[in-house]
Amino acid sequence: MSDRLDVVGADLTVTLTSGEQRRFTHLDYAASAPCVRAAADAVRDLLPHYGSVHRGAGLRSQRSTLEYEQARDIVAEFAGARDGDTVIFTRNTTDSLNLLARALPEGTTTIVFDGEHHANLLPWPTPVRLPAPADPEDAIQSARSAFASVRGPGLLAVTGASNVTGEIWPLRELIEVAHSYGGRVLIDAAQLAPHRPISLSDTGADYVAFSGHKLYAPFGAGVLAGRGDWLNAAEPYLRGGGASTSVGDQAGDVVWATGPARHEGGTPNLIGAVALAAVCDALLHADRASLDEHERSLLAALPEGVTLFGGKQPRVGIVSYAVPDPAAVADRLAREHGIGVRAGMFCAHPLVRRLGGGGDCGTGGLLRVSFGLGSTHDDIDRLLRAFDELGVRGIL
Repeated sequence: MSDRLDVVGADLTVTLTSGEQRRFTHLDYAASAPCVRAAADAVRDLLPHYGSVHRGAGLRSQRSTLEYEQARDIVAEFAGARDGDTVIFTRNTTDSLNLLARALPEGTTTIVFDGEHHANLLPWPTPVRLPAPADPEDAIQSARSAFASVRGPGLLAVTGASNVTGEIWPLRELIEVAHSYGGRVLIDAAQLAPHRPISLSDTGADYVAFSGHKLYAPFGAGVLAGRGDWLNAAEPYLRGGGASTSVGDQAGDVVWATGPARHEGGTPNLIGAVALAAVCDALLHADRASLDEHERSLLAALPEGVTLFGGKQPRVGIVSYAVPDPAAVADRLAREHGIGVRAGMFCAHPLVRRLGGGGDCGTGGLLRVSFGLGSTHDDIDRLLRAFDELGVRGIL
């Protein structure tokens, strides 16, 4: 693996309750992935030249503007953007989805499954909410039935990979269904993009959204990429400097920009955009087949956990377990074994309840293990030994 994808802080140590010093094992990538060298180096190299974007004639401004727009081009390549697609930098996936929700043409029907992360469940105005499917074919048929009743524009907003089970949804088939009815598809790729190539052109998806903090670039940037027509016709997401091309003397006398600038009002997050693009570039040049093979070997070493599709779908490096008092287990893993996992409902309450993790985030929910770049078989072995020592039932 290229050293550009080495994890910063891979040698971080933690003091256990026993007093022992041990290398920290981070298995909570699905919440926030660690920074990799490509992002850290890009930020270090940019800082001496940091200046305003699209605003000045000096060296710093010119360099910063160039870096920002080059970052957009790299992210567009990473997302498989087509001619005419727009790439907008946002704060994160949640911000991207809210932006698109505000840009929907009047009368648009949005279709979502209730197995979604809240970021893709809550922004849409009066959505048609479908039950989480029992299997991929159920998902396809449910989407088909929903689109058959849509009058006017329709949008299916669907995750690429579940943040609870890690299972990859049948995206190509769902996109084909939506397009057969003249609808569109938004892929929430927050969990998919760090693990698998994503491509608007290859899948035919209309929009894709993802976050830098899950893609090894934790500097506050996200992306919405996709078809430009709805975005150019919508009211600006952030009204302010840069979002307009002309402002007159009277209130309302404004000519709004088109393209990304329309929704990127104010000073943009140059650092975040450049860091994210650096990781995208590193992944574009990486041996993704080898990375995927390694991740699959780590998954194979873990017990399966809860599943939405009965374990029949491929999954990314996320596995959740239904265990008694998951919060207590996570706390002991951290204090006694130096292992960081996640316990709770993962901002996917309807799905977690359905999978047997009812209750609140303090005493209920599930126990989630997630990993990615930099994760090793030693990490998984340590986790399994810790499960055994803690006597965790329902896993081993």
